[in-house]
Amino acid sequence: MTTGAAIVEQQAAWPARIASSPGMAMNNPRPTILGAADRAASAPRGTPREGFSADGDAGAAAILVVEADAALGGALVTQLIADGYRAQLARSAEHARALASENPPKLAVIGDLNSPRGALELLGEIRDVDREDAPWMSDLPIIVVSPRGLEMDMLRAFEAGADDFLTGPPRYLELRARLRAVLRRSERHAGCGRTIEVGALAIDTVARTVILDGQRIELRPLEYELLVQLAGAPERVFGKQELLHAIWGFQANAPTRTVESHACRLRRKLDVDGRGRWVITIWGVGYRLI
Repeated sequence: MTTGAAIVEQQAAWPARIASSPGMAMNNPRPTILGAADRAASAPRGTPREGFSADGDAGAAAILVVEADAALGGALVTQLIADGYRAQLARSAEHARALASENPPKLAVIGDLNSPRGALELLGEIRDVDREDAPWMSDLPIIVVSPRGLEMDMLRAFEAGADDFLTGPPRYLELRARLRAVLRRSERHAGCGRTIEVGALAIDTVARTVILDGQRIELRPLEYELLVQLAGAPERVFGKQELLHAIWGFQANAPTRTVESHACRLRRKLDVDGRGRWVITIWGVGYRLI
């Protein structure tokens, strides 16, 4: 029986076989795709898939991989299954909706969908809190994998509500580490079971709702994460790099205005009385809540 580690070793060279054309393997055979991953990779678009993990463990985290390239997505699903996850592959946004309706995922990895804004459009659809017919929760943890290494792609993904971002084709061990970190953050917030109150502001960390002066405030997932982080110590100043690490998972200093843009939108949404007393900028340092 092939172990998860063996599959990783066998496919260690896989990313190097991907040519400059996004999502296409050139001059080399496609990786072997086994079991459920093989069936998912060859499925017609829009066809729900059955079964996921190698051992059928219903307690394992359900991961939905959305990737147009069958070899790329299939290899990733194979590795996730070998590591004990219940993984499925969707080849299009339509296919992703069908799979999510049948088996709600705990996390989604969105890759190349053969269109310039394919991943961002699907991400925006998932984050649409007003869509009542959505097959997923709007706060579904999402990792975006871009076939290009452009900083603008990263910024747009985070602006649209991504929880993490990788350039592709990704190194599997790095993706697995980030996937686990995103799941841990999600489970920590879902399981803390408490209400954070700061003045007229109340954050229900179970329902993930925000009430200010009796009015419900609709926030995007990362705006909510930023608010929870600041509200945990409302008079403390949080540095920008500290917030990037805690919320976005950045491990090193990054020249990005991601924190600034999220803080600006959060401040605007919380300013219900026009007094501008929430999300205070401490120039050159970071942010505090009050």
